[in-house]
Amino acid sequence: MMRTGCLLACVAILVGLAPAAAQEWPAKNVRIIVPFGPGSTPDLIARLIGDQLQQKLGRPFVIENKPGASGNSGTDAVAKAEPDGATIGISIGGPLAINTLLFSKLPYDPAKDIAPITQLVTQPSALAVSPGLDVASVAELIARIRREPDAYSFGSIGNGSLSHLAMEALALKAGIKLVHVPYTGSPQAVTALLRGDVHFACLPAISVTPHVGPGKLKILAVSTARRSAFLPDIPTLQESGIDVEADAWSGLIAPAGVPAAVIEKIHQDVVEILNTATTREKLATQLMEPIGNSPAEFRARIDAEIDRWAPVIKAANVRIN
Repeated sequence: MMRTGCLLACVAILVGLAPAAAQEWPAKNVRIIVPFGPGSTPDLIARLIGDQLQQKLGRPFVIENKPGASGNSGTDAVAKAEPDGATIGISIGGPLAINTLLFSKLPYDPAKDIAPITQLVTQPSALAVSPGLDVASVAELIARIRREPDAYSFGSIGNGSLSHLAMEALALKAGIKLVHVPYTGSPQAVTALLRGDVHFACLPAISVTPHVGPGKLKILAVSTARRSAFLPDIPTLQESGIDVEADAWSGLIAPAGVPAAVIEKIHQDVVEILNTATTREKLATQLMEPIGNSPAEFRARIDAEIDRWAPVIKAANVRIN
């Protein structure tokens, strides 16, 4: 009888310790996989968050860049990692949502193989026009294009990119036709815009703002749902009469199967970091606003991106493979 009582007491102690043990994170060194190269926006965020986590938790957080296939390669590496919390990743709307519509097949299923942790940041895109285009508003731009159909081109940072789809959505909503000229990145697209090789582009605001001024680029609108705190005098596309929303965001993910308690602990630690003044100040230099929503809210955001871009991609017949 005494043995039975001791055994039950031991079991009770172990059961009581189980949740605490499950919440221990990190139990070992953590790698943060970034599906783009060094210097990219997700890479900058990963290094900022990783450094802060390392200081907070006293464990190494190693950034691992795995670029390729429009972000699919690195996101797949997260999906296929051991679900123990030792591998997390930073990804964006493309690999987590839009690429499901652009690629005939992905090596992972974002809905089943990825555990969303939190949306980290949002960043505005800016609709900017070349120096030679004498328009002062989105309405003037649309009116001019309607007067001269098929005469205007826009630059993007690649086929199927947010900068491409935002302009396709604008053309669809405004009932106009535009010529798409893809470039390999923001610097190349901005250079083309400055030279007048293309007439306008919807690019990350941080890549455009250094080139705004008399005789340079002019920003007509931002693509976020509300005005950017960093560009408060610039109207949104919606305020300008075009119902298009296209903000660039990055989020923290893990492989599906990571215990819920571990996901909760990662979420708690990362959101605390996002809310520090130091982090906010560093993000502001890149025109980024911290978000820090719940895993469920982040999943809803991913699903909303698919719903938003599916009709645009279908109408514009955009495919990558």
